[in-house]
Amino acid sequence: MFQNENAVRERGNAVSKESTFMTGVFGWMAFALIVSGLVAVVVGTSPQMVMKLAKGPALLILIIAEFGLVIWLSAGINRMAAATASALFILYSAVNGLTLSFIFIAYTMGSIASTFFITAGTFGGMALFGAVTKRDLSKMGSIMGMALWGLIIASIVNIFWTNDTLYWLITYAGVIIFVALTAYDVQKIKRLRASLSGDAELEKKIAVLGAMTLYLDFVNLFLYLLRIFGKRR
Repeated sequence: MFQNENAVRERGNAVSKESTFMTGVFGWMAFALIVSGLVAVVVGTSPQMVMKLAKGPALLILIIAEFGLVIWLSAGINRMAAATASALFILYSAVNGLTLSFIFIAYTMGSIASTFFITAGTFGGMALFGAVTKRDLSKMGSIMGMALWGLIIASIVNIFWTNDTLYWLITYAGVIIFVALTAYDVQKIKRLRASLSGDAELEKKIAVLGAMTLYLDFVNLFLYLLRIFGKRR
C-alpha cells in the first residue's frame, strides 16, 4: 500500500515538474513573440524607419545576424550559462522583429492581426496534440525535416524563377510542414526534458532552446499563412 502511495506521489511530482518545464518553454516563446511583435509594429508603422532598413546593406546584415544568433545559440548551448542563452534568444527575437516589420508595408493591419490569431489557434492545437499524443512522432519529424530542406531549396530557386504556381506550392507545403513540425517539436522537447538528470541549469538552457524552436515554428507558420490570408495594400 505504501509502495503504491509512493509511486503515485513520485508520478505526481514528475508530472508537476514536466508541467512547470513546459510552462517555462511556452512562456519564453510567448515573451519572444511579444518582443518581435512590438519591434515589428514600431518599425513597420514608420515608413521612414522601414526605408532606412531597406536601403543599403541593413537588411542583409539583419538576415546574417539572425542566422548567426541561431547557430551561436544552438551550437554553444552546452558551453554558455542559462542567462546568456536567454539574452541571446531575446536579442534574436528583437532582430527578427526588425525583419518582420516589412510585412506592414505589404499587408493591411487587419489581415496581419487576423492571420496572427489563425496561426495562434493552429499552433495551439498542434502543440496540444504533440503534448498529449502517445504516438511516436519521430518518423514524421524526420520526414518533415527533409521536406523543409526541399522547401528551402525550392524557395531559393523561385527567387530567380518567380513562378506563381511554384510560389503557391511552396506556400501550402510550408503550412503543412510547420504544422507537423509544431507537434513533433513539442513532443521532442518533452522527451528531451525527461532524459535530463535533474540539472536545474541545464533544464533552463533546454527550455530556452526549446522556446526558440517553437518560436521559429510559429513565425514561419504565420508567414506562410499570411501569404494565403493576408490582404495586400
